[in-house]
Amino acid sequence: MKTTTILAALTAAVSVLAQIPDSPRFDLSTPSHDLWRHKKTAANTVQQSFTFDNVNRRLFIVNRRTGAAAESGDLTISELDFAGNLLGSMDLLACGHGVNIAAEPVGDETYIWSETDAAEASGYGTALWRFKFEDGVTLDSATDKRARVVPLEKFSRGTATIDPVYERFVVRYQSGSKQNIAVWPLAQAAAGNFSDSPLVDWELPDIKNDLGGITNVTQGYVVFGRYLYILTGESYPTSGGVVNSQVLSMDLNTGELVQGPLLTRAGSTLEFREPEGMAIYKTVGGEARLFLGFSSGKAGDRRSNLFYKNVLI
Repeated sequence: MKTTTILAALTAAVSVLAQIPDSPRFDLSTPSHDLWRHKKTAANTVQQSFTFDNVNRRLFIVNRRTGAAAESGDLTISELDFAGNLLGSMDLLACGHGVNIAAEPVGDETYIWSETDAAEASGYGTALWRFKFEDGVTLDSATDKRARVVPLEKFSRGTATIDPVYERFVVRYQSGSKQNIAVWPLAQAAAGNFSDSPLVDWELPDIKNDLGGITNVTQGYVVFGRYLYILTGESYPTSGGVVNSQVLSMDLNTGELVQGPLLTRAGSTLEFREPEGMAIYKTVGGEARLFLGFSSGKAGDRRSNLFYKNVLI
C-alpha cells in the first residue's frame, strides 16, 4: 500500500476525534545543540529514555538495572542535575523495558509514570503505574499494591509521556500487533479518569514501509501541542557503523506525516551511539526544547548524551 493511501486512511480514522488545538512545531531540519555528553547514571547499562519535571527543574533517566537480564523488566531511574551530576536513584523490579517514562510535578514533589507488571517472556510492562520519586527506594511490582492503570481495554502493553507545556498525557500502546497513540488532558489522567474517550486515539503507521524511514526501530516519542515526534534508529554495532537515526513529526489530529523521517547526526562521533529517548523541556526563560537522547561508551560503562532542537515554526 502506498504512503499516500496509508495517510488517507489514518486521516479518515482520526478526523472525528480531531480535538487538539493548533500549536507551533519544531523544525526537525535545524541543527541539534548539546546539553551534555558522556555522563554517568546510577546504572552502567544503555540509557533507555528520560524525562523532565519542568516545574521543579528536574531530570530523570531510566536504564536497565545493572546486572539484570534484558527480559527481567528491572529498571533504575536516576536523577541528575542539568550539568550531569548524579543526585539520586531508585530501582523498579519486574516493571518494563523503559522505552518511555514521564515526570508529573505535584507541588515540590515529582511523580513518575512508568510501565509495570512486566511480562516474563518479553520484559515489557503490561500496565502503567504512578509513584513519587524517592532516592534509595526500590519498588517491586510483585509486592507493591498501588493502583495499576490500563487506560484502554485494548491496551496490552505500553508506555507514557507527558507534554509539560500543553499539559497532556500521552500513551503509546500495543493492541494486538499494532502500535497506537492516545492522548488525554493531564489533569484527567492524574485523577485516574480514563473512562472518557481520549482526545485522539489512532494506529501508528509502519515507519519504514509506509513512511520511507530507514528502520522501524522506535527509540522514543513525545508530544508538543498538536504534534507527535518519533525517534528511530540503531546502535553503530547493529547498523554497521552507519548513522541511521531519524526524527519525524506527525499531526495528532489527522495522523498525517508533517516532516521527516529526517536523518539526525546529533552526537555522530560518539562511541557506540544508540538513539535512546525523547523529551520536551521549557526553560525558565520560556524557550521550548525538543530533546534527543543517545547512549555511548563501552559495554559495562555506558554513558548518557542529550541534545536538543529549539527552532519553532
